[in-house]
Amino acid sequence: MYRSHTCGALRIGDVGREVQLSGWVQASRDFGGMTFIDLRDRYGITQLVFNMEDDAGLCERARKLGREFVIRANGLVRERSNKNPNRETGDVEIEVRSFEVLNASKVPPFTIEDESDGGDDLRMKFRYLDMRRNPVKEKLVFRSNLALETRKYLTGQSFVEVETPFLIKSTPEGARDFVVPSRMNPGQFYALPQSPQTFKQILMVAGLDRYFQIVKCFRDEDLRADRQPEFTQIDCEMAFVTRADVLSTFEGLTKHLFRATKGIELPDFPVMTYDEAMQRFGSDKPDTRFGMEFVELNDLAKGKGFRVFDEAEMVVGICAQGQAEAYSNKQINELTDWVKRPQIGAKGLVYVKFNTDGSVKSSVGKFYSDDDLKEWGSKAGAEAGDMLLILSGEAEKTRKQLNELRLEMGRRMGLMKEGDFKPLWVIDFPLLEWDEEAGRFHAMHHPFTSPKKEDQERMLTGDHETMKSLRADAYDLVINGVEIGGGSIRIHDRKLQERNFKLLGFTDEEAEAQFGFLMGAFEYGAPPHGGIAFGFDRLCAVMDGETSIRDYIAFPKNNMGRDVMIDAPSPVSGEQLEELHLESTYQGEAEG
Repeated sequence: MYRSHTCGALRIGDVGREVQLSGWVQASRDFGGMTFIDLRDRYGITQLVFNMEDDAGLCERARKLGREFVIRANGLVRERSNKNPNRETGDVEIEVRSFEVLNASKVPPFTIEDESDGGDDLRMKFRYLDMRRNPVKEKLVFRSNLALETRKYLTGQSFVEVETPFLIKSTPEGARDFVVPSRMNPGQFYALPQSPQTFKQILMVAGLDRYFQIVKCFRDEDLRADRQPEFTQIDCEMAFVTRADVLSTFEGLTKHLFRATKGIELPDFPVMTYDEAMQRFGSDKPDTRFGMEFVELNDLAKGKGFRVFDEAEMVVGICAQGQAEAYSNKQINELTDWVKRPQIGAKGLVYVKFNTDGSVKSSVGKFYSDDDLKEWGSKAGAEAGDMLLILSGEAEKTRKQLNELRLEMGRRMGLMKEGDFKPLWVIDFPLLEWDEEAGRFHAMHHPFTSPKKEDQERMLTGDHETMKSLRADAYDLVINGVEIGGGSIRIHDRKLQERNFKLLGFTDEEAEAQFGFLMGAFEYGAPPHGGIAFGFDRLCAVMDGETSIRDYIAFPKNNMGRDVMIDAPSPVSGEQLEELHLESTYQGEAEG
């Protein structure tokens, strides 16, 4: 037996008990006649005590133990004279009578502590050491609990978990596919799925009614803190449902997960249309933990001789409460530089300060009277001590820029409170986006999203301009400004699906070659259906108050898509390339 208890199990009630523990040496402290070792496993830390007076040889051996040595120790539980209130086992310690080194360890390349001295690249290279640290370990345990609770809830709602294939057909829509050459079919390739979309729709045609899967998906795209080339979805589909049915079911799932894993009771989720979200916040994933909503100033700001505003399509601002006297000219200039960065792209920033003494100060004061500026403040709901921040330009770009400024001000003003969760549903997205450069429409969500029922006839018969106003029967779940999940009611009629493919630029032959299997299935009694997919890694991070998904993934990739621990991707042998019928292509590119 390696252990009778874990290193996090013993309490004051165990005093006097003979126990056996196994784990890693976290730290060692030598006080002459006494040596103390902190022994760690996944469950916690227990202090071991070696007394020179009791057994000098044992104590000398203990002093030679290095960090991360794996040992097994036998001894007697006793009450600590100097208790540690910050540790669950802090009332007791083990008076060691014997121990065995199970495996020695090199000196770790960074400290295995909550606050490590290892950089990101180093910790990713030695990921197995990084996962010994509490912050990483706890995130992986949290993820496991979230998956367990997801399965509990969905199976309780009569969902069936079905695995779908990982080797599928490449499709031209969406992000780039990872492709896999087929040895038995020379010159042909599988793709790794970006989602199980078509398979879950076919499961509805098959009559399974309610499907779910916690599934790995793959996208060959540029990486950010909330993106990895392989990621996990809670993927779901339901037959014979309306949008209201889907929203109710998955609002229920979200509430259950918060209740079961965080002890938080969420209120009912508000619903906001896409148009409303863009008008009020400049984003289809608004962070509603704080106000600072957009106020449009076209009617008040134009026609006064300030060309920047007069020539702009949109003049829009936000009211930063209590910031008029908090921001010096230097800080305003710094904020102006911030919005002019290429990542934001604004040409400038206009401010209006409503000082507590009743005076008004603005960077455009020579163009507008105090009464003009006070009228702006009145429209924005500004009070004494508040400050307006205003951007102008093309409507769509300016709204996006002001959204970034709003979020930055929210961070600076401390309005994004830890532990405060504000979920909402965003609905009624545009069905299609027109790409002027490519001269074609793109699907706002994906090609299988149904238009709203009242827009279906217009989709079948309308002209080009009509297509721009079509609304999708789609919905996103947003929590604290992060898109957690998205879905839609699907097209289940072949004629409507063919029309959508045509609008997206597919020829009849291309649509049949790519998706004929799905449209063919629609001809055999496809039920009305809809679904949703939650980004599972992202949900873990948001619920746990983090911005990066990486530590919720056991073995993540770096920002170049590399696994630095196993050094992948890597070259393969010429023999392998030859078997896959890729050798000549590979050699040709290498020579070129």
